[in-house]
Amino acid sequence: MSNIIEIRNLTKEFKVLKRREGLKGSIKDLFSRNYNILRAVDNISMDIKQGEIVGYLGPNGAGKSTTIKMMTGVLEPTSGEILVDGSIPYKERTKYAQKIGVVFGQRTQLWWALPLIESFKILKDIYRVSDNDYRKMLELFSSLVDIEPLLHKPVRQMSLGQRTLSDILAAFLHNPKIVFLDEPTIGLDVSMKSKIRLLINELNRVMNTTVILTTHDMGDVDALCRRIVIIDKGKMLYDNDIEHLKSFFGSYRTLKIAADGDIQEQEKKIKSILPEFSVSKNDEWISVLIDEEKSNVIDVLDTLRKSCNIRDMKLEEISTEEVIKKIYEEGV
Repeated sequence: MSNIIEIRNLTKEFKVLKRREGLKGSIKDLFSRNYNILRAVDNISMDIKQGEIVGYLGPNGAGKSTTIKMMTGVLEPTSGEILVDGSIPYKERTKYAQKIGVVFGQRTQLWWALPLIESFKILKDIYRVSDNDYRKMLELFSSLVDIEPLLHKPVRQMSLGQRTLSDILAAFLHNPKIVFLDEPTIGLDVSMKSKIRLLINELNRVMNTTVILTTHDMGDVDALCRRIVIIDKGKMLYDNDIEHLKSFFGSYRTLKIAADGDIQEQEKKIKSILPEFSVSKNDEWISVLIDEEKSNVIDVLDTLRKSCNIRDMKLEEISTEEVIKKIYEEGV
């Protein structure tokens, strides 16, 4: 399988005005400007093969969006090389736009007042999709999701989930080589998230489309990504599959307990009892991350039982979400 994206030593810097405080400072800024150089992406290299689904992860401000904008041709790198399906994105934007599809969060590319089918027809003409290919794509969409009720519905009347689903279909309409998805399931309920994840997986399988996914939802990562790339402060921390990543944290287990009383109060109490542990809450469970090389699970449980009325407990392997959190905090 050949590489569709090749990135070598990619760097992007921005000049940020260093503003002075107060009125006097503002007047000085008019005549003398001091700038800081912010390195948003710092010497990143990677190859992505045709048909891969890659999770591009990192905390807010890590440089994810800047990298995606360079991949899509919106930004020009300060230094380094980027080649996508034989094109240099920022130099050949018109030709390159035919090869990619993009969904950015809740920013729709559909025409607000028009029925979905009319937006599809406009995109068909923009991307010069043949009548035969257009008909085949609509048949494929219909086989994967029930789009018939949406086709004649104005976009402005759609729910957030219906609009997101329609945006994803629109991004795949011209059969692009690569689709960039930025937080595609943000704000959606559990049922719609599941439907959209299934849709992305099936479109990737049937069309062999390369998908670059940025998300903070670890459910998206577990459901879609076989490979993840993690960056923080512009630098790459990790590039490999999820199971390989979890092997770094093989001694970690998550102790989940359900205790009597208000869960927020219980979480505060447990954090004060176990200050050296990572403690979080989810639904009715409070999770304690334990490194078994340093602490015994039974000892931790006994400590909690002295202060909390525990009515249920379970022990789980470390989750993808907890692994990513540990990497953000400590690196690999």
